[in-house]
Amino acid sequence: MSSVLTLLTDFGWQDVYVGVMKGVIARINPDLQVVDLTHEIPPQNLAAGRFCLLNAYSYFPEGTVHVAVVDPGVGSDRRGVAIELAGGWLVGPDNGLFSGILSQYPILAAVELTNSDYWLSSHPSQTFHGRDIFAPVGAHLASGVALSQIGQSIEPASLVSLPLQQLQITETSITGCIQYIDHFGNLITNIPEEMVNPSWLVKVKDTIIAIATTYSQVKQGEAIALVGSHNWLEIAVNRGNAQKNLQLNWGDPITIFK
Repeated sequence: MSSVLTLLTDFGWQDVYVGVMKGVIARINPDLQVVDLTHEIPPQNLAAGRFCLLNAYSYFPEGTVHVAVVDPGVGSDRRGVAIELAGGWLVGPDNGLFSGILSQYPILAAVELTNSDYWLSSHPSQTFHGRDIFAPVGAHLASGVALSQIGQSIEPASLVSLPLQQLQITETSITGCIQYIDHFGNLITNIPEEMVNPSWLVKVKDTIIAIATTYSQVKQGEAIALVGSHNWLEIAVNRGNAQKNLQLNWGDPITIFK
């Protein structure tokens, strides 16, 4: 049984949505430790949610339940799911939000959330499944309810994937894309640390950027490429905002070359 439940949403903090989800969880089990991963995912941005979940997952105790709601299809026929992995559970919409984690961790079992006994109401709102379905299901799982009780088994292969642009690799270059943009405007690519050669250069549009190890290796306002704490190549501007300076966005191509 887990005592930790995490929340990730695009709800922001201005409204009561996050607090209401926590209230639903507390009514089911007030002893659960609820951790806010973030509620500042850009609205409906599945790629950002995918990245943040993937980079948070390994830092939590085994058995943690992760409830994530970035759900542009809420109220449609998209499925609500719960997924059991070796290290914990995922609960949320089946729209690709979990595909980053699922690309790295084997699935033990998955269910569609069909048992309304574990929902807040058997007649959920068409616009707030985070409150009415995902938060209560997550709380019940974290309190020891078996996965098989909360829904109908589904084939893991049927879960929706949100694939990134595939790396294009040649003898002299690797082209990937921007998979996330953080609060500082740093551009995180999908080129992993093990593929980064410090002697190579980075090409972004018509800009050539050197690869280094710390932000301070260039002057204030200059661009730099380095491997961040998440172990992906990122492009940053020392004391500046790379997204604004370079006018780039999610999915834009990035190339490293000899």
